[in-house]
Amino acid sequence: MESTYLKNGMKVIYMFKPGNLTSFSIGLDAGANVENIDEIGIAHMVEHMVFKDTTHRSEYEINIACDRVFGFNNAMTNFPYVIYYGTTLSQDFKTGLEIYSDILINPTFPERGFKEEKQVIIEELKEWKEDIYQYCEDTLLANAFKNRRLKELIIGSEENIRSISLENIKEFYSKYYCPENCIISIVSSLSYEDIINIVEGEFSEWRFKSHHKKEILYESNIKGIFQKEKEGIEGCKLQYCFPINNLNEKQVIALRIFNFAFGEGTSSILFDEIRTKNGFAYEVSSLVKNEKGIKLFVISLGTSIETIEKAKQCVENCILKVQDKGFFEKIYNEDTMRNYSKMIKLKQELKYEKSIILANALTTTEIMYNDFNRVFEELEELVTITPVELYETICSTLINPTIQMIVP
Repeated sequence: MESTYLKNGMKVIYMFKPGNLTSFSIGLDAGANVENIDEIGIAHMVEHMVFKDTTHRSEYEINIACDRVFGFNNAMTNFPYVIYYGTTLSQDFKTGLEIYSDILINPTFPERGFKEEKQVIIEELKEWKEDIYQYCEDTLLANAFKNRRLKELIIGSEENIRSISLENIKEFYSKYYCPENCIISIVSSLSYEDIINIVEGEFSEWRFKSHHKKEILYESNIKGIFQKEKEGIEGCKLQYCFPINNLNEKQVIALRIFNFAFGEGTSSILFDEIRTKNGFAYEVSSLVKNEKGIKLFVISLGTSIETIEKAKQCVENCILKVQDKGFFEKIYNEDTMRNYSKMIKLKQELKYEKSIILANALTTTEIMYNDFNRVFEELEELVTITPVELYETICSTLINPTIQMIVP
């Protein structure tokens, strides 16, 4: 891999991959994390609005151009970033990148269509809320924290969406959409020299300007059990969250090894206890969320109203088991940890075979940690974790959760 900065401050990351495709991911530190309390939802709305019109293309012309060049393209707003990404044939990379440079550098934010785009986002919000797992997570986070941006939806509420003006959009864009706040990663069979020449050609007119930085606020979670009724559902959802923002990098890697046996796959401790032995749930899993501004360990499952208390007790029994040193040493010894590390690495390598996923990972990792090499370095560090380090990490992490129950 290679990287460089353009004269305007934009960072370019390049990775060679043989084949006929080129994937790229353009990211900015302009996600929901940077919003002020009176700007909830604006980062996501800016992501929508840059596609409306530019000084060179109408929205329809943008859509036609994208359909002609991209095998796949999209954009996404998360808490720590916003990304714009796509895959073309390598011979069409320059054309595809020009379309996106036009979108990002030259948006006009027209009044025409603004009201309609708000309605599109409101419809997106309705679909978001229909996902019961997502609804449970959103409710959990709202109850777990008092001040973190994380407690509000990325997309905002309908009231938030309707209150945003075009002037708000332009002001946010002016603050955060600038080259020195931008990373582009390209995974391609084209040469590094060709890639740099193309990127410089398309983005050199984007002028450097001072941009805003915002410190991320973390806080202790509100411990306890929260229950909420929701009409129109038959099953129940149960989620736990444990903050991990106080863990260092090595402890987070240790937590990933722990989670491989604890909550991933059909042989995991959670799956075996809750589904295989007791039949309390169809789906049960746990996940390490180490993204900037999120940083949580989460356990999720779906069950019935009749078994939700028993399922909850099963989760807590599993947590107590892994904190028992005798049980822990049977599951997490040096041999098993080497095997878990190997399987984690295998799954990551398989995921990154898709060039667009790799491009996104390089960009988002650089935005969050200022070090895109962590994408691969973390995999190498898996084998350095000892059972003692792992045990100490889980004992200090799996305590005092926020628990959310969604019931009919």
